[in-house]
Amino acid sequence: MKRRIFLQNTGLLAAGMMASKMSFAAAPDFPVVRVAASKRHFQSTAVEAAIKEFQANVKNKELAWLFENCFPNTLDTTVTHKTVNGRPDTYVITGDIDAMWLRDSTAQVSPYLSLVKDDKALQQLIAGVINHQVKCVLKDPYANAFYGDPSKVGEWATDKTDMKPGVHERKWEIDSLCYPIRLSHHYWKLTGDTSPFDSTWRDAISTIVKTFKEQQRKNGPGPYRFQRETMFATDTVPVSGLGYPVKPVGLICSVFRPSDDATIYNFLIPSNFFAVVSLRQAAEILTTVNKDNELAEECRALATEVEKAIQKYGVVNHPDFGKVYAFEVNGFGSFNIMDDANVPSLLSLPYLGAVKENDPIYKNTRKLILSSENPFYFEGTAAKGIGSPHTGMHKIWPIALTMQGLTSKTDAEIKSCLELLQKSHAGTGFMHESFNMNDPKDFTRSWFAWSNTIFGEFLWKVYKERPHLLA
Repeated sequence: MKRRIFLQNTGLLAAGMMASKMSFAAAPDFPVVRVAASKRHFQSTAVEAAIKEFQANVKNKELAWLFENCFPNTLDTTVTHKTVNGRPDTYVITGDIDAMWLRDSTAQVSPYLSLVKDDKALQQLIAGVINHQVKCVLKDPYANAFYGDPSKVGEWATDKTDMKPGVHERKWEIDSLCYPIRLSHHYWKLTGDTSPFDSTWRDAISTIVKTFKEQQRKNGPGPYRFQRETMFATDTVPVSGLGYPVKPVGLICSVFRPSDDATIYNFLIPSNFFAVVSLRQAAEILTTVNKDNELAEECRALATEVEKAIQKYGVVNHPDFGKVYAFEVNGFGSFNIMDDANVPSLLSLPYLGAVKENDPIYKNTRKLILSSENPFYFEGTAAKGIGSPHTGMHKIWPIALTMQGLTSKTDAEIKSCLELLQKSHAGTGFMHESFNMNDPKDFTRSWFAWSNTIFGEFLWKVYKERPHLLA
C-alpha cells in the first residue's frame, strides 16, 4: 500500500499537521499537535463529547492525550463532505495520499458509527461515504483506490491493466468490495436509515457478486490483468499479470493483499472469510430493504460455497499448533503460513464477524501468528507484534497491535497492547503505519488516518468495557 511514501520521521510533527502551527499545552510532555479547530475538515459534536468524557475519566493522561489526537483524526484531516444531486457525498483520503481506498475509508469512519444517534451531521457524513463508495464500485470493481476528481488520470496510468479516469490504483483485492458492504450493514443496523440503499446501491452489489464469481475462475482467468514496471516484486503480478495458477475449487482469487502487496497464492483465506460475511450482510439488506430475493439468494449461495471451500482447502495441519487457517492457498495443496498486519488478517477474523473467538482452529491460528512461527511476527527491545512484507523486516504495525487488543479477551493481553501502543508514538501524539521493533522513532508514515482512528476505537472500547486498564 502506498509504496512510494514510506517517510521516515523522528520529529514531533505528525499526521498531516503541517498546516497548523504547533503550540504547547500546560503539560510540556503533551504538546498540542491536533490540527487547529478552524482548519478541521469536519467537526462532530458527538466525537468532541466523547473526547471530553474520556479525558475527564481516564487517569492515564498520555492515553487521554493520544485519544484526543487520534480518534478524530479522520474527521479533522481527511474528509470532504458535500451534497451531490441532493444526496450526501463524502470523499475520504488515507492521509498522506490524496486518494480514497475503499478499505481505508470504511475503516476510518466505522469507529464513529456508535456515536451517530447523537449527531445527525455525522450520520450524514457516513451515509455520504457509502454513496461515494457505490460510485467507485460501479466505476471499476477491480480498482482499490480512487480520486475525488472523476476525470483525473492516475499516476499509475502506465500500469498494464485497464485504467480508467478517476482511478488512482487498480490492484484487485477482495476486501475492497467487502468493506463497503460492511459499512452499509453496520450503518443500517445502527441507524435504521435506508436512504443509501437505492437501486444504484443494489446495482453495486450485483457488480460485486459478478466480480467475485469471475475471480473464482471456473470459466477461465476472467477479465483482470495487472503488471507494473517496478523494483518491488510485490507491486506487480507474475504469469502475464494473472498470478500463479490456482485450481478452481470455489474460493475467490485476490491478486493483491489488503497491504496492496501481491499474493503468493491467490486464494487469500482471510479475504475469503471476509467475503462470506459480507455476502450474507448484503443479502440481509437486499431482502429487507430492496426486496430483491433473487440477488439475495445469489449472495447467500456464493457465501455458502466459499465457506465450504475455506474449510476444505484453507485448513492445514501444523506440526506444533495442530489445525490452523493458512494465510494463502492455491487449491492444489500448496499453502502459505503467516499473517499480515493489514485487515482482513487471520488475527482479525473475530473482529470481522467471520469466526467466534473460541473457534478451536482460530485459537490455534492465533497462537501461531503471535509467535516466531509467523515469519512476520517481530520481537525487539521496544515492542513485539505483527508486521508486514510491505514495510520489510523488523517493523511492527500499530494496526496489528490494536487488532490484537480488539480481539483479546484477557486483561493482561489488552493491557500489554495498550502499553506497547502508548510507547510507539515516538513523541508525535499519533499512531503510524509501522515502527522499528527496537526504536519507535524509526517509523513510516506520519499521517495515516486508519491507524489513528482504529486506535481511538480500541481506547473507547476499553474505556467502556474495562476502564480499570486505563488507570
